[in-house]
Amino acid sequence: MKMGVGYAIILILVASISRLASGCYDSIISFGDSLADTGNLLLLSPPNNPPLCGRPPYGRTFFHRTTGRYSDGRLVIDFIAESLGLPLVEPYAAWKIAAEKGGSFSKGVNFAVAGATALDTMFFDKRGIQNLVTNASLGIQLDWFKQFLARIPDGRKFLKSSLIVMGEIGGNDYNYPIQQGNVDPQVIRSLVPTVVNYMGSIIEELIKLGAETMLVPGNLALGCLPLYLTQYKTSSTENDYDPKTGCLNWLNELSIYHNELLQKELFRIRHLHPRISIIYADYYNATIRFYLSPDQFGFTKESVLRACCGGGGPYNYDPLTACGIDRPAANCCENPSLFASWDGIHFTEAANRWIAQGFIRQHYTHPPIKTLCPSVATAGAGYYEYQ
Repeated sequence: MKMGVGYAIILILVASISRLASGCYDSIISFGDSLADTGNLLLLSPPNNPPLCGRPPYGRTFFHRTTGRYSDGRLVIDFIAESLGLPLVEPYAAWKIAAEKGGSFSKGVNFAVAGATALDTMFFDKRGIQNLVTNASLGIQLDWFKQFLARIPDGRKFLKSSLIVMGEIGGNDYNYPIQQGNVDPQVIRSLVPTVVNYMGSIIEELIKLGAETMLVPGNLALGCLPLYLTQYKTSSTENDYDPKTGCLNWLNELSIYHNELLQKELFRIRHLHPRISIIYADYYNATIRFYLSPDQFGFTKESVLRACCGGGGPYNYDPLTACGIDRPAANCCENPSLFASWDGIHFTEAANRWIAQGFIRQHYTHPPIKTLCPSVATAGAGYYEYQ
């Protein structure tokens, strides 16, 4: 008997609602890049040469120290964990150290690594595109996850009660060729189907391993990042910018294209696995609202497209004097909560809080859900104290 598409969607919704209504998830498994990395890149780097996220003023707002997060404070994944009443998700590199001493991260592990791509480094090397940050692509993160899962007594049961957060991932697959500046935009756009299809294959592999609930974020509004507004300032004309936001149209169109293909891929997977809950998180629209109506989120029109911590210029971004670089000291704002961008590439804790609340309580997830855990989300995402 062939299942109709409408019936399949109903099953998805029922599965999501019943799982959510039953209480909290027991743990979180996270994959991704710098938007989700809670310390892997820092722990995997030489102690005498930490990445920027391991240098002040990163972490100053909430943790009051560097933690390996590319922000002044908490990330979206942190706010999601807090809304579920779970501890902040520990990085895989810390789990490896703890596992050797007999420790266990039963509340989940974060495999995200800052700088990671979805596709492997060999794919980009063949095309002359360099990733100088890490080779920990999504496939390698999956291998790490399998090693972790092998240490769990009942892996399928563990996954059944876990929320899998797939990213954000894929953005760096476009960031690296864009930042090189000599790659045709149409060539970059041609990468999107390959990136999305690979993400789909990883999701299907996780389903085979026992995953039942996944939150899959799309790409953010790339054209609003101070990094790109600075990089393309001299080569852009007035028609290249959205008059409502001041963001670069062609980069935002790239994000929209990625998100459209990703949603189609998720629809295909839902149809194949109707009892699996796959929730799309609309990163683009959760963030574009900052630039359309900055005052509604505590930002200002003057600050929303500028980095809080940067190297000067109209967008306070200069790669040679980036946030965390000692030579010379970067210009850092007094109050990061007035800014959406922390360092020109990544968000402030204030922006991350708004994004997470959009995922948890508002309509920026599809199928639409307003909370991941009714028993704790009503207390307010992001108001738990870090231990």
